[in-house]
Amino acid sequence: MAELTFKMTAATNVGLVRTNNEDNFIVNPDLTADKWFVPEDPEAPLTLGKDGCLLVVADGMGGMNAGEVASALAVESLRQSFSDLPAMTEGDAGTLIPTFLCHAIELADKKIKERVHEDPSTAGMGTTVVAVWVRDGIAHVAWCGDSRAYLFNKQSGLSRLSKDHSYVQQLVDKGELDPELAFYHPNSNIITRSLGDNPAKAQPEYISRKLSQGDVLLLCSDGLCGLCKDEEILEVLNAEDDESGSIEHCKNALIEAALTAGGHDNVTVALFQCLTLKENELTQTLVGKPKKKRRCCLFRRRNRD
Repeated sequence: MAELTFKMTAATNVGLVRTNNEDNFIVNPDLTADKWFVPEDPEAPLTLGKDGCLLVVADGMGGMNAGEVASALAVESLRQSFSDLPAMTEGDAGTLIPTFLCHAIELADKKIKERVHEDPSTAGMGTTVVAVWVRDGIAHVAWCGDSRAYLFNKQSGLSRLSKDHSYVQQLVDKGELDPELAFYHPNSNIITRSLGDNPAKAQPEYISRKLSQGDVLLLCSDGLCGLCKDEEILEVLNAEDDESGSIEHCKNALIEAALTAGGHDNVTVALFQCLTLKENELTQTLVGKPKKKRRCCLFRRRNRD
């Protein structure tokens, strides 16, 4: 088992325009102890337990607080799933983790739909979700929608771990839109996968990455990445790494960057920083391959009011 120490923090902000926050998040620094809270001292190094840690960000949609209900149901469902982890050996973790993580998201989708059936006034609500399970030196990422997971390292820069499930991303994939212009596209708020509002079963996507010392994982709603380009996010991460080295300062700076850019959406940020990492040989064999993507035929336009 890899020996890893880390820092973790997270926060959400309603923004400068909206009156309610449809974002939600949940983190657990030690799944072994079932600790569902942001560490009281985000700067204190933590040792990763045998079951790892979890970060989740969900961005609700639907208006009239229904989006808030959907995102809250999503993070609560994931909390329940991870509070009852199956036993797994290091040898079978590479197979079981992707299955468990994606199933947990599918179960959250089911629970949101059950709530709509019970309460028709919530019809049309939905949510994106992105989750990162760090276990044994590997970041296991699953998502549905356009909330993002990034990996930052001072030497290698910033890279996206997730790929948006969006109309604009489909245009980029087809070669019909320059990636540099995607940020400015007028239909950037149309997403093609989400939880809750699609009659079909949710289609989460999965990828994993082996971590290195100094790596920072960033999860965010599009209140950050929809207002700040990747280069701007990188600039904040680089500046905070140079100036303070504080994960809490970094979180605050990212939220402030979104507010400075207009703050017309809720913004949520969750951060994980790998401080030290000593691997064993088995860790290197547990990195899974991304699941094959399936095309979704239903489009959902985000409420930007």
